[in-house]
Amino acid sequence: MTTPEKPERITLNDQQKESSLYRSRASLAGMIVLSLFSLLLVRYGWLQLVQHETYLTLSENNRIHLEAISPPRGFIYDRNGVLLADNRPVFALVVNRQTAGDLDTLIARLKPVLQLSDEEVVRFKKRLRVSRRFDSVPIRSRLSEEDLARFSEARYDFPGVSTEIEISRYYPYGELFAHVIGYVSRISEQEEKTLDPAVYEGTNLIGKIGIEKYYESALHGRVGYQHVETNAYGKQIRVLKRTPPVRGTDLRLALDVKLQQIAHEQLAGRRGAIVAIDPRNGGVLAFVSNPGFDPNLFVGGIPGALYRGLRDHADRPLYNRALQGTYPPGSTIKPHEGLGGLHYGLVNWEYRISDPGFFSLPGDSHRFRDWKKGGHGIVDLTRAVEISCDIYFYQLSDRMGVDRFHDWMSQFGFGHKTGIDLVNEKSGTLPSVAWKRKRLKAPWYRGEMMSVGIGQGYFTASPLQVALSTAIIANKGHHLRPQMVMSSSGPNPVVIEPQPNTRVVFNGMPEDWDKMHEAMRRVVHGSGTATHLARKITGYEMAGKTGTAQVKGIKQNEKYDESKLDERHLDHAWFMGFAPVVNPTIAVAVIVENGKHGSTTAGPIAKALFDYEVMGIVAPPPISEYADVVTE
Repeated sequence: MTTPEKPERITLNDQQKESSLYRSRASLAGMIVLSLFSLLLVRYGWLQLVQHETYLTLSENNRIHLEAISPPRGFIYDRNGVLLADNRPVFALVVNRQTAGDLDTLIARLKPVLQLSDEEVVRFKKRLRVSRRFDSVPIRSRLSEEDLARFSEARYDFPGVSTEIEISRYYPYGELFAHVIGYVSRISEQEEKTLDPAVYEGTNLIGKIGIEKYYESALHGRVGYQHVETNAYGKQIRVLKRTPPVRGTDLRLALDVKLQQIAHEQLAGRRGAIVAIDPRNGGVLAFVSNPGFDPNLFVGGIPGALYRGLRDHADRPLYNRALQGTYPPGSTIKPHEGLGGLHYGLVNWEYRISDPGFFSLPGDSHRFRDWKKGGHGIVDLTRAVEISCDIYFYQLSDRMGVDRFHDWMSQFGFGHKTGIDLVNEKSGTLPSVAWKRKRLKAPWYRGEMMSVGIGQGYFTASPLQVALSTAIIANKGHHLRPQMVMSSSGPNPVVIEPQPNTRVVFNGMPEDWDKMHEAMRRVVHGSGTATHLARKITGYEMAGKTGTAQVKGIKQNEKYDESKLDERHLDHAWFMGFAPVVNPTIAVAVIVENGKHGSTTAGPIAKALFDYEVMGIVAPPPISEYADVVTE
């Protein structure tokens, strides 16, 4: 018989216990919530009461921004007040990254509309990296009318892209003053590292060469600022406060537009340079290097292909021949050298030599030839300058020696920079024993002085130096410093240093300067190497000196035959001179590369400048009138 199983015991919920547990848990949760809320209140009170000023300032900074306002650049004028460098409003295409959406897609769609180059896209992306998120970044500056028309038709397809007006530099005479005024262009990444950001905040242009670079600090002006209120997207709502920028200083140059035009036209597309200086005050009246280029191309950023075309062109249009070109000065130095012979007591005005057409050093069979076959016969100093007798100056330079020659010629500005207010000037070469030992690690040989004595060999000079040396002869020995800027006006005026109050140290007589002027006058108005010029001169007289600079060397017994030489191997043509002979107001140096003869190629160019400056004659005779004349 089985025992029946006991039924399972059923445990009922203890409501009292569960209620107590619930209350304890709810109390704990309430305490936690209360504690957290208390902490929140404490934090809120800390922020609102203790940190109120700090966070108010941060909030305002997120809403109010300080923006720089680029100052208008100072104007540049010629001596008569003609504007040479202007500021003009131009349209720029800008992108607001906050509303433009995906920039890569935007650029891909915009490229065919404006025919954007890859270089422009690269520059745009570089600007994006250094700009603030709410800045409008230019993708193309200086829009053409065609650009504006194309974009206007499609502008609604490009949200965040718009046109803005900005002030840009403009050069109304283009190529005419490119090498002297220079140009401004966008600040490079390398320049950004050295510039004071407080000075160039909001500015994207800076002077690169010429006057624009030399006087950058004066022309630039002073940056202005404005406090603007923006929304959450960085878009400007209103201007709260504005401090206007201060325009840059205006500059007035010694240059004359008409004289510059005449000089440029006279070169007629040939390679060369012209510099004209006022011998009374050092003011540079004309400064031409040919060929040139249009500086306006550089202001908005020149396309790479166009820049490479200028840079690699055989005629080197970017090269400033007047300032940086160094050439053998040739016979243009003979008046200076003749005065040196008087200074050292090696010759006087009556001292004569016999010129058989060649000169040899004692014990040496090598013949240094005169430019005229058969020589010039009996020649004194006046006649030697007038007819450019090489033999006279071979002998004089041999007696003078290279070191005395160096010391004398350096007083006329040769062998060192003139100090002109332009950048990148070259000093040329004025040889000496010490110079050759240092530069070439070799001794000086007596025969080398023959070439140097007629402005060849190691002796090189720039057209600016030759013009300066001519001005010093014209004013009878007063030292000068060539000066571009003659006056300024504005908040930061340029300090124009006074001209040196010194003279060439000369042991001769005061009348020796007048006698050298007469010798140079006879070059044109006597029986010298440029007498053909006098046929067309009326109302004044000019003094001058012709010269040729040998490009390709000729062997001892070889005859110089122009017809067998490549055009770029022909001699350079020089002419230097001043006018009028009495109380001169202009001194000029002209070089025409591979122009062959200074008398027929460079001389008429100088005469055209004298005609305008002295007589006001604007229409110079054509150079071809003298093509039949054959002299040095």
